[in-house]
Amino acid sequence: LAGTRNPFTEDSPFYLLVETSGSCSAHDEEKLNTFLETVMAEECVVDGTIAQDEAQSAGIWKLREGCSEALTKNGFVYKYDISLPVAKMYNLIEDIRVHLEDGDASPTTVAYGHLGDGNVHLNITTPKYDPNVMAKIEPWVYEWTSKLRGSISAEHGLGQIKGEHIHYSQAGPVVDLMHKMKELLDPQGILNPYKVLPSK
Repeated sequence: LAGTRNPFTEDSPFYLLVETSGSCSAHDEEKLNTFLETVMAEECVVDGTIAQDEAQSAGIWKLREGCSEALTKNGFVYKYDISLPVAKMYNLIEDIRVHLEDGDASPTTVAYGHLGDGNVHLNITTPKYDPNVMAKIEPWVYEWTSKLRGSISAEHGLGQIKGEHIHYSQAGPVVDLMHKMKELLDPQGILNPYKVLPSK
């Protein structure tokens, strides 16, 4: 991705970005240094870097925020915004890679997200849109998420696309109640139309 630089000399399968905000930057830096020394001594982490100024911090954040753009360079991207129990976040990636395995034609699966709330941004890429791959992803990814009592739409909401799949995250009576509230508050259906709720 143009304008970015990997601060590490070796690639790794996992990267963790930690940002702190306190009243004393010196104290924050001391805590981060202690944390990094501890996890490296325990061999939980093999390498690490701490931004020394705003420019370095922005450069590191650009790597994280540029993930979505970088993935488009692989071709077509199938995107999913899911929340799961934190301990199960990576299980989804492992399982869907096995599920989509197709030798040299296997799609590329990449994920990033937020450890604090279990939000996973699941991205699967193929050179171009492939309806056969889409058929293998859906409804499999929704069913997998539902079994773990996760949500099929986390940070970015259901929007226009996922409304018909809300039953994977919400029980029928809950959806019925949502419809009734919508009819009560928006009888003309003019507020955020065609989004969130499935058609009746």
